[in-house]
Amino acid sequence: MAGETMEHASAGRGRRDWGRALRAVRGLIADPERTDLVFEILDSLSGPAFERSYRRFCDTPQSARLRTEKPILIDRLRDHEGLAALPVGSLGRAYLDFMTRGGLSADGLVEAEQIATKQTASLRPEVDDEHEWFGNRMRDAHDLWHVVTGYGMDDAGEGGLLAFTLAQVPNAGIALIVGAAALVGPWRDRLHWPRYLLEAWHRGRLTPDLAPTAWEELLPLPLAEVRHRLGVPSPARAHPGGVAVAVGPRREQVIEYRQPVAIPA
Repeated sequence: MAGETMEHASAGRGRRDWGRALRAVRGLIADPERTDLVFEILDSLSGPAFERSYRRFCDTPQSARLRTEKPILIDRLRDHEGLAALPVGSLGRAYLDFMTRGGLSADGLVEAEQIATKQTASLRPEVDDEHEWFGNRMRDAHDLWHVVTGYGMDDAGEGGLLAFTLAQVPNAGIALIVGAAALVGPWRDRLHWPRYLLEAWHRGRLTPDLAPTAWEELLPLPLAEVRHRLGVPSPARAHPGGVAVAVGPRREQVIEYRQPVAIPA
């Protein structure tokens, strides 16, 4: 379902607004391309979840260097020329191919979040620079999560990644979106689709916390090696029946379960 997302918004979290969240969910069901509504849902229901994620990140040994150096991930992801120079089959090349195929840009999520912020300013307490850096980094890593997990940019791919993300980053907003995805789509696969989302959630549970990942250092490495280093179960292992792909026009979509394409060496 809808646009790219995660618990990526960059502000701190305060009170919850279920009415706003439910209205945004209805809008998202009507127009799954409204990524800004995803951020609005997250802002409306995040409560203390963002702070818990930040504290969990700080408690990891890997976070110390990242917090000291504060690399800006989006700057690396904007460098298409540098990514294109990486080896075929690397994480960076796979990311560039993913973004090019979808006509996406690293700034797309930033723009969607800015739209949502205008609607949810009252729910976003002021935060310090480090919290903002962490939130931005999580947001900007979203499409890297797509590539590492193998979930596509179609509605089924977004649903799978959201379920995976819910296990990694517990958040009532993500849970609401995943629940809506299970109920309303894909529209001709009522039996297998909820089970598939459960498989994706379980895969996220099996994967070590991805928040403290130094993505910049992994971009030149083969994608299979990155998955191994991060402990992400392969798509074939997580989904023996194949990865879900939504095919056809919306409201008439069917789901096909496809075995992952071999990654070039």
